[in-house]
Amino acid sequence: MEEKYSQQSKQDFRIAVVELSSHLQTTFSSRYKKFDEFFKELLENAEKSLNDMFLRTYGRLYMQNSELFKDLFIELKRYYVGGNVNLEEMLNDFWARLLERMFRLVNPQYHFTDEYLECVSKYTEQLKPFGDVPRKLKLQVTRAFVAARTFAQGLAVARDVVTKVSAVNPTPQGERALLKMMYCPYCRGLVTVRPCYNYCFNVMRGCLANQGDLDTEWNNFIDSMLMVAERLEGPFNIESVMDPIDVKISDAIMNMQENSLQVSQKVFQGCGQPKALTQGRAARSVSESGFNSRFRPYNPEERPTTAAGTSLDRLVTDVKEKLKQAKKFWSSLPGNICNDEKMAAGRVIEDECWNGSAKSRYVFAVTGNGLANQVNNPEVEVDITKPDIVIRQQIMALRVMTNKMKNAYNGNDVDFLDISDESSGEGSGSGCEFQQCSPEFEFNVTEVTGKTNKMDKNTNTSAAASIGLSQAALFFSIFFLAMQRQWR
Repeated sequence: MEEKYSQQSKQDFRIAVVELSSHLQTTFSSRYKKFDEFFKELLENAEKSLNDMFLRTYGRLYMQNSELFKDLFIELKRYYVGGNVNLEEMLNDFWARLLERMFRLVNPQYHFTDEYLECVSKYTEQLKPFGDVPRKLKLQVTRAFVAARTFAQGLAVARDVVTKVSAVNPTPQGERALLKMMYCPYCRGLVTVRPCYNYCFNVMRGCLANQGDLDTEWNNFIDSMLMVAERLEGPFNIESVMDPIDVKISDAIMNMQENSLQVSQKVFQGCGQPKALTQGRAARSVSESGFNSRFRPYNPEERPTTAAGTSLDRLVTDVKEKLKQAKKFWSSLPGNICNDEKMAAGRVIEDECWNGSAKSRYVFAVTGNGLANQVNNPEVEVDITKPDIVIRQQIMALRVMTNKMKNAYNGNDVDFLDISDESSGEGSGSGCEFQQCSPEFEFNVTEVTGKTNKMDKNTNTSAAASIGLSQAALFFSIFFLAMQRQWR
């Protein structure tokens, strides 16, 4: 009979823990799936929008160069799912490749070798052929993607931590304490008498001592998630970055066309005069064509249901409330278990409860939370020198994720490693603004900063002859003028 009650008390304890933690686990799991679905669908929609717009506007020219834009979205998607992608370098490469393509199109009268085009790409930052769009977009994309990926990863980590920590097995000493609390009254004929509340509290504090140690890092993690959530609502909003990305890239292309004469002259000065293919082409700059149309400007107040049947604002508002409710979950767990009338008598029932030996008042004080405080626990013998290894791993996982959140809050990119099963160190670097990063973990951090390089001023401005307007540029202009009314 004692063995039966012992097994039943362990089962009752596990059920009590699982019932309280399963809702939390489900919350993080469902929110992660929703965010993940939203971010992925947002990228798909942005790519489709760009493809449709550019296909209508540029036609065959876009089709001949579409792999450049496909590669951009492939790399963005690969970054989001945890690929080893340096966003800053990837975007720099995109603009450099786009400049090479555009430079050929606006200068069809010349033959350009691969070496010459490589020289052209080196002038991307100095010449700013696409205006300020690359700099702004790089800053916006990097911050937004870092925040989005980190936040989604944080939801997944929270889900995994709850799942692993809630799968708790009491120690042999804990089993004896549970048996004594729950079923010893039966031996005395006190079947309807419930354990005193503080008695239950001490037993649960002892059985959940290691879980209590999780609380500090858990609360720090929740706070960092809330900080990144604020960024997602404001300056790092990936929705407001990706929705108009086609318009922004188009503006950059048109800026290059309008300034192709000046850009070409400076490139010729820096890279040398290319070999001419034909002669006698009419000299005419893009600006003289009167081409100054733009796609319909994006209104940031237009916040439709963007992807996955919702919007980022609605998702963030919902998850922020859930995060706030999740604070102090582990330190509150013993008390919440004892609040169940099946586990303990109410707080006001002090004399008509089971105190571990009789139906009487419980006289011992409630011990503190966490492993170290159990040295004085009167009900459960706890070896404070042997912390639970699984919970220590989850504490480290939370600490790593918290530091990543703080880096993301500051707009810093941090390489991701799988920390769901094993805690491990990472690359090198820093980036914590709020507190010193934990010395156990180092990160590869890329901070987005503006960089300006001056062109060599010792150039001969008379070295470039007048540049003929390419047929390709005319083709661009005609299409844009024809489509201007449609896009408005």
